[in-house]
Amino acid sequence: MSRMRIISVQLPQGLINAMDQLVKKGVYPNRSEVIREAIRELLKKELYHLDTENRSTPDYIIK
Repeated sequence: MSRMRIISVQLPQGLINAMDQLVKKGVYPNRSEVIREAIRELLKKELYHLDTENRSTPDYIIK
């Protein structure tokens, strides 16, 4: 894995509580991994959306 960098993020207490529940239930090992996974999923979704937007759709397909 590449070297990790530290960033500072402010989150509402409700999101922190929800992340802590995931950690407590063993879904993720810690808050950092919850945030990394959420960012990975967001980036995949947004980059896929951008890729599909830039492709031309044939005229015979109605949007």
